[in-house]
Amino acid sequence: MSAEDTLFQKFGKEIPPGTVLVREGEPGKEMYVIQAGKVRIWKKVRDVEKVLATLGPGEFFGEMSIISNKPRSASATVEETARVLVIDPRTFEAMIRNNSEIAVRMIKKLSERLAEADAQIDTLLLSDPNSRVVNWILQACQARGRALEEGIEIDFQVRELPRELAVGEPAIRYLCHRLEKSGLIELSGDRLLVRDTARLFDYLRFLEAKLKFGDL
Repeated sequence: MSAEDTLFQKFGKEIPPGTVLVREGEPGKEMYVIQAGKVRIWKKVRDVEKVLATLGPGEFFGEMSIISNKPRSASATVEETARVLVIDPRTFEAMIRNNSEIAVRMIKKLSERLAEADAQIDTLLLSDPNSRVVNWILQACQARGRALEEGIEIDFQVRELPRELAVGEPAIRYLCHRLEKSGLIELSGDRLLVRDTARLFDYLRFLEAKLKFGDL
């Protein structure tokens, strides 16, 4: 039996799609580690659901409530049947005390999440929808882009972006079509290739200037 199966026997649960594991504002007594499946992390902002992240195998969530003993800061819904480890505060503390590698990995992951949260706030502060999409692409290139000879490739699941960016899917696809015609990007399925991030950044600055000064 593998170590993963042993952990699942001790701490694991299999959760069907649509299950809300965590609700924003409720007390938090466990954290979760995803072994399989997908979990959507989201918040309600003025009665609109804003997706903060979609997590997969190897990711964890819910740790802040058991660290700070404060209510949940976001909700979590299972998108695909998930195998999760449910870790209570005592087990969590023992893991951190007895395994420095786990502690270091968690610190790194929390730092990454803080940086991503800052980037998402910057994006949502942009009033122009096109600017929000272009800024999101540039942030994704910097945070998790894959360098290729042709440029930088990122995962780009258009159907998940409207809730995250507050921009409709047709508007996102139309902008991507315009960027493709200009030679700035290439979109293929759920993959997007940015041919030149410097040029795309220049385009973002153009959009911001156009919003500020209009068509002078």
